[in-house]
Amino acid sequence: MDTPMVAMLLAWGLVVGMDLVSVGQVMANRPLVAGSVAGLILGDPVSGMMVGVILELFALEVLPLGASRYPDYGLGAIAGAATASGSPGILGIGLGIGVALLVAWLGEVSMSAVRRFNSSDVRRRRERLDRGDVGTITRVHLRGLLRDAIRAVGLAAAGLLLAQLARRWSPVDLETAVLISIVAIGIALATAVHAAVRLSGGGRGVGWLATGIVAGTLWVVLL
Repeated sequence: MDTPMVAMLLAWGLVVGMDLVSVGQVMANRPLVAGSVAGLILGDPVSGMMVGVILELFALEVLPLGASRYPDYGLGAIAGAATASGSPGILGIGLGIGVALLVAWLGEVSMSAVRRFNSSDVRRRRERLDRGDVGTITRVHLRGLLRDAIRAVGLAAAGLLLAQLARRWSPVDLETAVLISIVAIGIALATAVHAAVRLSGGGRGVGWLATGIVAGTLWVVLL
C-alpha cells in the first residue's frame, strides 16, 4: 500500500469508527459497507465485499442496547479487506477474517476505555454540568468526540499494520489458506443461524424463520 492509499484508509477508518456511536450512525460502520469501500480504495472491491459479508454474519449476533459491549466489526472489516486484497478467490479471506476479528475485539476494548474516560470526565465536572453550564457541556462533548476519533484512527492504523504483517509473514500454505477460509465461513454461518433463532423468540417465530429460509433457498435455486 502506498502513502495516499493508507491515508484514504485511515480517513475511512475515522468515519467508520465514529459512525459506530459518536457521529452520524448512517450505517457506514456496517461490515459490508466498511469492507466494500475499503476494497474499492485498495483496488479489490470483491475481496472487501466478501470480508464484509462474512463479518455481517458475525454482527447479526450483536444487540447494541444501552451500555452493552460489542466488537467494532466496521474497523475490523477495513483490516480484513486490507489483508485479503489481491489474493485470488477465497485464499486470503480466512486470514482476512482472522485479522478482522482480532481488530473487532480490540475495538470493543477501546470503546470501553473511551466510555470510562468520558464517564470520568463527566463526574469531575458534575457540579457545573448540573447547573447547565453551556461551555462545560460543549467542552465535555468535544473531548468525547476527540477521544473516539483518536480511538478510530489508532485502531484503523493498528489494523493496517496487522494486515501488512499477516500478508508478509504468514506461514500459511495454499491448502491451509483454503481450509481456514472454509472454517471462517462455516463459523460465520453458524453464528448467524444461532443469532436468527435467538432473535426469532422461539415458537411461531422459529416457524416463520424456517419458512423464510426455505423461500429464500427456492428463490436462489429457481432464479
